[in-house]
Parts: sequence; structure tokens; C-alpha cells
Amino acid sequence: MTKNDFILISPEVQHALNHNLPIVALESTIISHGMPWPKNAITAKEVEEVVRQNGAVPATIAIRDGKCLVGLTEGDIDFFAQNKEVWKVSLRDMPYVIAKQLPGATTVAATMRIASMVGIKIFATGGIGGVHRGAEDTMDISADLTEMATTNVAIVAAGVKSILDIGLTLEYLETLGIPVLTYGQDEFPSFYSSKSGFQSPLRLDTPQAIAQMLNAKWCLGLNGSVLIANPVPVAYEMDSTEIEKQILKALNEANIHGIKGKAVTPFLLKFIADNTQGESLEANIALIKNNAKVAATIAVALNK
Repeated sequence: MTKNDFILISPEVQHALNHNLPIVALESTIISHGMPWPKNAITAKEVEEVVRQNGAVPATIAIRDGKCLVGLTEGDIDFFAQNKEVWKVSLRDMPYVIAKQLPGATTVAATMRIASMVGIKIFATGGIGGVHRGAEDTMDISADLTEMATTNVAIVAAGVKSILDIGLTLEYLETLGIPVLTYGQDEFPSFYSSKSGFQSPLRLDTPQAIAQMLNAKWCLGLNGSVLIANPVPVAYEMDSTEIEKQILKALNEANIHGIKGKAVTPFLLKFIADNTQGESLEANIALIKNNAKVAATIAVALNK
């Protein structure tokens, strides 16, 4: 068997690949582990439509029946939105989940790898994983970062998830040689807020400038991702001080209940949403759509 025996590409995405059309990869963890039903399915479909409206083809990625699915049907999205037995799949889990033919929602790292396998260069997500708070004791560092060091797929995200240690994550990205740029502002955003207190290492203001940078990087043989931090829309931005209070409460609850590993992020996001009267969920939805829009415009510019 070959790699291609484990990949199933939808007709829409295959047509785009055959005709060299701009494509934006989308992850599925946000469907299965990021939001409640039916918000998750509605949002996933709306995000795909945002990509189409901005000139690119969406390719939501997941794992089912022993195949890496590149491009989901509406029925697939509903399945991953409602099924409680879907695995949260990072790189270490991929061969097990595929071999056992289990349903899996792909994280940033797994989505990047599968996108790269079929030749997709641009990926939109909510926020990337990174160095967890307290990592000096737990060594809890997301596989998203090490995958970004080697895989030639650029990520558009609203920064690093604010539940993480943003400063240490930026330091680790620098160590790995991963360019970090912020779209349209000097300060690096922090997911729910456009502010983080950290200066962005780089800034670019147009999709064309970003596409030129990506082209230069990869043509030079400089492998790896570029993190394109796209601030949450102002209308949905949350007060950074208030969200920090909620994060600290959520971390304390996770510690009390012994929540560890890949269960931490879904637990924290749900806790914060429940304790902000859904405001954080609305911000999450808004920033994902905004990232999809910017990713599509970058994919179009890169394609030209």
C-alpha cells in the first residue's frame, strides 16, 4: 500500500488540485471538540462558505473509516459535530486511529501534515497550540509547534490560544526558526483579544505581501510554516484583563479535576464559554470566520 491508499479527496478539492486553484485547509477538531452542537456544524459550514466567497476552495480535513478525508460533505460535518466518540487526533494518534478505522478530528499538527501530503499550502484555524502554562514542570508543549518547523503549510490564526503561555510560545517558535508575523498591527494578538502585551516579531499589511514572503521562503528551500497572526475583529474582541481572570479560574478547575493532556484545551474553552455567558464562544466563531477570509485572500494571492 502507498500513502495515497489512506487519503480520500472530495471531488471539489480534487478539481481544485487538478486545475491549480487556491485552496484553504480547515481543521476538524473545532467541530468535534471546540463547540457544542449545533453551533459547531453551523459554524463549520459557514466557515467553508466564507472561503468560497473569497475566491478559494475549502478543504476541511478529518479521519474516518481508515482514510484521511480532504474535503467533507455536509453529512460528514454533521457526523463529526454530533458523534461523541470522535478522537482528537494529533500526529502520534494518526496511525492508530487510521489502522483501527476510528473517527478522528484532526488538530493543527495533523491537519497540516495531511494538507501537505496533497499539496495544500494555506490553512486557517482558530488559534494554534503552544507552550502550556507551567510547562517548565509538565513539559506540556503542543506538537503543533514541532510540526510547524518542518511542514510547508502557512497557518492563519488569531495568535496562540490565550490559555497558553504566549511569551514562551513565541520564544519556542523563534528557536524553531518559524517566522511569526501579525497582519495589520504591531502587537501580537491573544486569540480573544487583539492585545497580548507582546510585540509581534514581524508585520505585513496585505495578502500580496504575505504571499510574496511565503513564496520567497519556500523557493529558498527554507522548510516549515509561517504563523500569520490575524487579530479578532474589534466588534467581538474581549477585554484581555477579564479573559485572563476566566483563564486562571479555568486552569484551577482543570487542576482540581485532574484534567491533563489533550483533554485540557477543550475543558478550558468550555469552562470559559460557560463563564462568559457565551461571549467567548461568539468571539471564537467570529475570529475563525475572519481567519478563513484572510487565508482565502492569501491563497488567491499565492496562486497568482
